[in-house]
Amino acid sequence: MRLRKYFIVAIVALFISCQKDKPIEVTTDEYHAAIENVTEIMIHDIFSPPVASRIFVYPNIAAYEVIAQNSKAYSTLGNQLKGLGTTPKLDPKSGVNVEVAALVAHMEVSKQLVFSEELVEKFRDSLYKKWSETNEKEFEVSKEYGLKVADHIKKWMDKDNYKQTRTMSKFSVLPNVAGRWQPTPPAYMDAIEPHWSEIRTLVLDSASQFKPIPALPFSLDKNSAFFKEVQEVYDISLDMKKKGDECDEVKMAQFWDCNPYVSVSQGHMMFAKKKITPGAHWMGITKIACKKSNANFEKTVFAYTATSIGMFEAFISCWDEKFRSNVIRPETVINQEIDENWKPALQTPPFPEYTSGHSVVSTVSAAILTSIFGDNFAFVDNSELPFGLPNRSFKSFKSASKEAAMSRFYGGIHYRAAIENGIIQGNEIAGFVVNKLKMTK
Repeated sequence: MRLRKYFIVAIVALFISCQKDKPIEVTTDEYHAAIENVTEIMIHDIFSPPVASRIFVYPNIAAYEVIAQNSKAYSTLGNQLKGLGTTPKLDPKSGVNVEVAALVAHMEVSKQLVFSEELVEKFRDSLYKKWSETNEKEFEVSKEYGLKVADHIKKWMDKDNYKQTRTMSKFSVLPNVAGRWQPTPPAYMDAIEPHWSEIRTLVLDSASQFKPIPALPFSLDKNSAFFKEVQEVYDISLDMKKKGDECDEVKMAQFWDCNPYVSVSQGHMMFAKKKITPGAHWMGITKIACKKSNANFEKTVFAYTATSIGMFEAFISCWDEKFRSNVIRPETVINQEIDENWKPALQTPPFPEYTSGHSVVSTVSAAILTSIFGDNFAFVDNSELPFGLPNRSFKSFKSASKEAAMSRFYGGIHYRAAIENGIIQGNEIAGFVVNKLKMTK
């Protein structure tokens, strides 16, 4: 009887041992979840759109550099991104699970970039526990390598001039200079990230490499090109009001709003409604494309990385022009010259008007996704469901980006020139980034 008990105990111990030693399997859903975790934290911490692009790009690059080490499909970016250098080599005989290491690197760099580090740690620890219980030895060696790559990326990241821009002066508003940007209601916030053009680019030669044509000269002459654009914004808003909130122009503006900080006034109180940034919306579209195409882990990381690099460059280029041309917003001109009680359909973001950030960033993102998944890639965009907005369907990434660009006109926060020239600027950036980056073998 005693021997039988020992035999049963030995069998159970052997079974548990075998269970613990099985290979760790990582799914693409876990990488998507890591991206979503960062997005939720950015909403919580209220990061501006340019800063959000930085929070997306470096963790994705960290994960990509891990999978590129011994990949048959993808090449390291060491010699392609400014100052990145050689990523710590992966010994193919080390037993590292590259997918585990990629997620470790992603989460470690993400933690460095947000305020609410504990929210990254909570997500990380849930994965660490699962991996450790599955195969502790494989997890530990993979974690060690992932942290090594993360350390390399963090040292490189710290030299991009971001910290220095935190101590630079606020943007000087010149109220007596006609046509220059002024803070807008209801919060009259200072201009966001006036020194973003000083952040190190990753691929572009400089922030001004794809400087758009100059903005239209400011003029209150009703026959001038500028004032005609002001009048067009006002007129379309009246037409939308007649149609009601169910008209497609209103729905379009709301769907692509992506304003991370919307000030709401109630009596003597003011509070913020939090939403995703434009970059987060395109990260969501990247997820949709990966899942629809059944992209494997490597391609999923590649898609997120390429798109986030494009967005990062787009924000630097766009913000460079915004604070060079320093164009006044439609709301300010219309209130002063046409209708003092007029309000745009969307809350005006706190930075100069030209060019349209949505136009530049969406055009770049769509072009990069098209280069990966092909043209005429139809999809249903559910990125705004958490904010109570219904899905919208698109025939392609480019059709989505064109709608995103025009949504800013219907929202009453951009003139047509900022949108049309922003699309041109975005296409130029995207063409350069796609041709310059050699990520596939």
